[in-house]
Amino acid sequence: MEGADKPVDPLIYRMMVEQVRDYALFVLDPSGHILTWNAGARRLKGYAAEEIIGRHFSVFYAPEAVDRGWPAEELRLATREGRFEDEGWRVRKDGSRFWANVVLTALRDDGGKLIGFSKITRDLTERKRQEEALRQAEERFRLLIEGVVDYAVYMLDPDGIITSWNAGAQRIKGYGRDEIIGCHVSAFYTDEDVDAGRPWEELARARREGRAEDEGWRVRKDGKRFWARVVLSALYDAEGRLRGFAKVTQDLSGRRQIQDLEKAARNVNEFIATLAHQLRNPLAPIRSAVEVMARMAGDDPNHETLRATIERQSAQLARIVDDLIDIARLTRGTLRIERAPVELAQALQRAAETAAPLIEAGKHRLEIDLPSQGLVVEGDLHRLTQLLANLLNNAARYTAPGGRITVQGAREGGWASIQVRDTGRGIEPQLLERIFDMFVQGRAALERVGGGLGVGLALARRIAEAHGGTLAAHSAGEGKGAEFTLRLPLHDKAKMPAPPARAEPATTVAAKRVLVVDDNIDAAATLELLLKSLGHDTCAAYDGHQALRLADEFDPDVVLLDIGMPGLDGYEVARRLRALKRERPMRIVAITGWGQDADRRRSREAGFDVHLVKPVDPTLLTRVIGNNGPTVH
Repeated sequence: MEGADKPVDPLIYRMMVEQVRDYALFVLDPSGHILTWNAGARRLKGYAAEEIIGRHFSVFYAPEAVDRGWPAEELRLATREGRFEDEGWRVRKDGSRFWANVVLTALRDDGGKLIGFSKITRDLTERKRQEEALRQAEERFRLLIEGVVDYAVYMLDPDGIITSWNAGAQRIKGYGRDEIIGCHVSAFYTDEDVDAGRPWEELARARREGRAEDEGWRVRKDGKRFWARVVLSALYDAEGRLRGFAKVTQDLSGRRQIQDLEKAARNVNEFIATLAHQLRNPLAPIRSAVEVMARMAGDDPNHETLRATIERQSAQLARIVDDLIDIARLTRGTLRIERAPVELAQALQRAAETAAPLIEAGKHRLEIDLPSQGLVVEGDLHRLTQLLANLLNNAARYTAPGGRITVQGAREGGWASIQVRDTGRGIEPQLLERIFDMFVQGRAALERVGGGLGVGLALARRIAEAHGGTLAAHSAGEGKGAEFTLRLPLHDKAKMPAPPARAEPATTVAAKRVLVVDDNIDAAATLELLLKSLGHDTCAAYDGHQALRLADEFDPDVVLLDIGMPGLDGYEVARRLRALKRERPMRIVAITGWGQDADRRRSREAGFDVHLVKPVDPTLLTRVIGNNGPTVH
């Protein structure tokens, strides 16, 4: 193109340099003295050309920079490398400072001789001010975060690695900054949650949705758990790239404890009301039967019917008392398991016999399907029977009349699995775990079918766990039935011992001299009547002192002694009886409502031979008096 190679007039270059106002453009000689000056230099630095040309460029530097020889160092670096760029404070004519970006370029002739330097200076004070304001804001925020002690606030990189740590995190989680930075966030999760992949699920949810919230158990450095509320936020840069996560954790253990206490209080209140209701149920027919028997002739054929009613209802009262005892054992963690090879078919047969009254009352159909090779576990036959009976009773209680209860057993690797299904009312999703809490039932008290204290499922799960197994519930929802799955480890070398021969109760027992001691006159009188009907010679005492006197006068073979008496209690009476010098042996039997392990231990230490808990089975009592029964402690 015409004129493309025509050189630009040097005058134009000079005019351009002189008239630029946004940059200070000037030339230095090789020693650093100013040779030229443009309009931008005058505006930026405040000097007119006649004031500054010929002076050394160090005039623009702060005294501390001059003292350390920085202007000369800039010339040296530009001379050696051809170019030098720097940012720092510079000084105007009026003494004010500004933040400058400086580019110093060495100028050489065609022979390579240094003839001077060009210098370009930009005023970046506003940018510097903004950066400093941002830095100070970030520093204030950092100090604020690091000073927070009520919340754990820390940062993660995109992979979940911890990159920052505040005082609250150290207080709540127990780790020092140097111990935890660089570790993965999964360090704070329980083993169960780690195995289930929850830490990575939360990171994925925050990455996908921008934020993830959760409440659950977390773990401190010392291994202790705490209940935490966690908020995880994804952090993206301006281009939308994930830079990491911010995590805030709050320790809600105190609030959780209060909620648990409130729930326990509600459950206990409901339990007390339920207990009163359950106690009145059997007491009502017992009282009615007694009233009717008092008005009828001795040979009335209805006597046997009424007697059977009293027996059944008394057995129900005994079951309620047994439940209360198990509640105490669970609370104290003293539920004992006697281990031996157990065939689950045997436990299930006994459980079905126990649950038969409720199943028959509801006209339910019970179907049992167990593998032919058997399911042998190592455990306690009595407790496993209790567990399965509780599951069957629960199914019968919450299934409408005419329902179906199915029990299916299977081998699953090294585990025995028992599933109990029903066609009942089902379990609401929010109750699937709560039904295993103590005193919790699945419907309001007035709606319950067949009653119960609300401890059966809690006890069943504790028994399963004591055997190294699990008990879980599943339901498709309201009206769709429920399924309970029991899993127990199989017994490896399962050779079942022959069942012990059942000891038959003695049909006749030699007459004994029996001293009955009880401060409850009615209890003592009825026990005397029972013993006399069995052919024994009896005498009754109603306090400890009277018992000691009659023991000397009556000279009994057996003393049936209550423990909880006012004044001289049963323990002290037993000790004093043992101190008597007698020619004939005397058996001392505790007949008491106190049946805890500590009570049995104290009775043994006081000299009792046998410890029986009210109400006592007449067959067992006959064997004990006849000296054929076991020494029960």
